[in-house]
Amino acid sequence: MNKILRYLVLLICFSPLRLLAQFEQVQDSVVQLYGVVMTADSLQALPAVSVVIKGTHRGTMTNDQGVFSIVVLKNDEVEFTSVGFKPKTIKIPSKLESNQYSVIQLLVTDTAYLPATILKPRPTRSQFERDFVNARFPDDKYEIARQNNDVAKRRVLMASLPADGRESSNRQLTQGAQKMYYAGQTPPMNILNPFAWSEFIQAWKRGDFKNNK
Repeated sequence: MNKILRYLVLLICFSPLRLLAQFEQVQDSVVQLYGVVMTADSLQALPAVSVVIKGTHRGTMTNDQGVFSIVVLKNDEVEFTSVGFKPKTIKIPSKLESNQYSVIQLLVTDTAYLPATILKPRPTRSQFERDFVNARFPDDKYEIARQNNDVAKRRVLMASLPADGRESSNRQLTQGAQKMYYAGQTPPMNILNPFAWSEFIQAWKRGDFKNNK
C-alpha cells in the first residue's frame, strides 16, 4: 500500500513537469512563415498563389501584393502553386533559432508547347468555295436533341430499345389476365374481326414485327 501511495505521489509531482516539457517542445517547433511571391523574370507580385503544407489540409493564398503568412512546423514542406507557373516546394529548416521565417519566393513561368499546325491554302478560289460548302461538322447537342425528337427516329428507338422492368411486368400481367379471362373455354378467333385487322395493319406499318438486333 505504501508503494502505491509513493507511486501516486511521484506521478502527481512529475506529470506537470512532463506536460510542461512537451508543451515547450511543441511551442519551440512552431514557426510563423511569411513572405512574398513574385515572378522570376519581372519581379512582379503574384496574387492568389496557393500556399499549402504538404501532407496536410492547411494552407493559405497570397493577397493582391503577393504577401502571405501561415503557421508551420519545423521540417514542414510548403508548396507554392499558381496557374501558368511551375510549382515550387521549400522546406522549413529544423535548426531555426527563432519562431519566425521569411522567404521571397520566385515562380518561373510554365511554358506549354502545342504541336505544330501547318496551314495550306487551296490552289484556287473555286476549289476553296467547293470544299467550304461541302464541309461536314459534327452535330452539337441541340442538333442531336432535334434529331432524337423526330417521329421516325423515335419509332426506331422505341423498336430497338429493350423493355424496362415496368413494361415487362405490365406485359406479363396483361398476358396472365387474358389467359385467366378465357380459362375453361375456347378463345375467340379474330381472323374475321375488322378491328383486329386494323390494329394488325397499323402495327405492321409502325414496324412492330421487325427483328430487333
